[in-house]
Amino acid sequence: MKKALIIGAGPAGLTAAYELLKRGGGEYSVTVLEESTDMGGISKTVNYKGNRMDMGGHRFFSKVERVNQWWENMLPMQGAPAYDDIILGNRKKLKKGGPDPEKEDRVMLNRNRVSRILFNSRFFDYPISLKPETFINMGFLTTLQVGFSYLFSLLHKRPERSLEDFYINRFGKKLYSMFFEHYTENLWGRHPRDIDPSWGAQRVKGLSIVAIIKDVFSKLLPGSGNRHVETSLIESFSYPKLGPGQLWDVTASEIEAMGGEIIREARAVAVKTSIQEGLVKGVTYVKNGTEHFLEADYVISSMPIKDLVEGMNDVPRGIQEIASDLPYRDYMTLGILVPKINLKNETRIRTVSNIVPDNWVYVHERSVKLGRFQIYNNWSPYLVKDLKNTLWIGLEYFANEGDRLWSLSDDKFTRFAVSEVVKMGLIDSPDDVLDSHVERVKKAYPAYFDSYDRIDEVVSFLNGFTNLFCVGRNGQHRYNNIDHSMMTSFLTVDSILEGKTDKRDIWNVNTEKEYHENKK
Repeated sequence: MKKALIIGAGPAGLTAAYELLKRGGGEYSVTVLEESTDMGGISKTVNYKGNRMDMGGHRFFSKVERVNQWWENMLPMQGAPAYDDIILGNRKKLKKGGPDPEKEDRVMLNRNRVSRILFNSRFFDYPISLKPETFINMGFLTTLQVGFSYLFSLLHKRPERSLEDFYINRFGKKLYSMFFEHYTENLWGRHPRDIDPSWGAQRVKGLSIVAIIKDVFSKLLPGSGNRHVETSLIESFSYPKLGPGQLWDVTASEIEAMGGEIIREARAVAVKTSIQEGLVKGVTYVKNGTEHFLEADYVISSMPIKDLVEGMNDVPRGIQEIASDLPYRDYMTLGILVPKINLKNETRIRTVSNIVPDNWVYVHERSVKLGRFQIYNNWSPYLVKDLKNTLWIGLEYFANEGDRLWSLSDDKFTRFAVSEVVKMGLIDSPDDVLDSHVERVKKAYPAYFDSYDRIDEVVSFLNGFTNLFCVGRNGQHRYNNIDHSMMTSFLTVDSILEGKTDKRDIWNVNTEKEYHENKK
């Protein structure tokens, strides 16, 4: 029996383990090493006194049917209304014969997608749309400035040497300064002029003013329903009843039921290689202060490339330096339980207690460090213990491990974050906070600066080991969504089962030039 060793129990690692056991014909033993006790990596769900937190917000939407079928197999789509839709009398698309979320937990919900930008205390669509409300909120003078700025960008295209160039070419300098510059710098801790434009190519993809205008007019034309509309965004998405971590808890149970082993609190610290043979021989991990070594015929790594290379022997100095300089952005969130927030629901979407319907809100206010906030009530009614009387909100901050913000004690960080939402007028007083909880996530966002422009050299070195496969967001140092991370694992297992050593398809996942949440 061949031994497959998988580093990391996030979406990519668990998908690879499940697929290899399911499709491997009993020829593979599978062991997963997970540093924490939680399944799902940054897609885990934290349960705090019955109120659940989604780390970063995870919409389950994919254009890949293979991924959609996989999700359906793990968590079937709801066949009866969820709690909030029952209260409101909402009619949602239901799957005939699907599970009832009021009676069963193993179920995926169909949820409204609402994400907006809060700028100058007003809501704007995310991504920016050409609705009348957009221009009303901007004001006449600003709208004129946006228009002329965009026309200028059409006539004077900038060479795209940075993310700043990328945004200005597509939206004009005025819109860039309003909706991209500050938020991007807050997110990454770097000004957009210092970030590689490929980040924009991955996250914004075909979106631009031209595409938005095409979208508006195409909807007015006969037969538009049969056309591909580039910026017609999804209006709903799937979501596990108990948060994204539920999917990976279920997957972990399935893996163990098939004979796979998941070793929790096992930190991979070294990867033994033979450069002459082009093989990885095994992995050393630490558990309870003791080192253990496991031999492997295949190693599938979803650990950060930086840590993977650091733990390998006989790495050329140049490769080591590039890998050690690969940057990441860390993430902090404060869950606050409040009776209400001072945001008026002026949409047509009905919600429990008539709260604003947003899943998350991007904060573009320059006076605060708050990057986004989530309203967990709107992700799933089952994330909130007392849905009718409380709001469970996640205040999201971006930091670097060890910096001033990251180093604050939980109490000081709580006071700081609460003071910001009071300053913004979201709540009236710190006394409005009924309860709170802090979470920190390391290496949440692989970043596109520093040595990133030389990452291909590291990839080439890693691909020299025929039995080593790098998967997932941190495993490839790429800003992947969940379905992208899963696809890297699908293709990895395909390669193992077919005996392929060419890994280009695996590394090419998430390089399509289309915005992820467009619908056709």
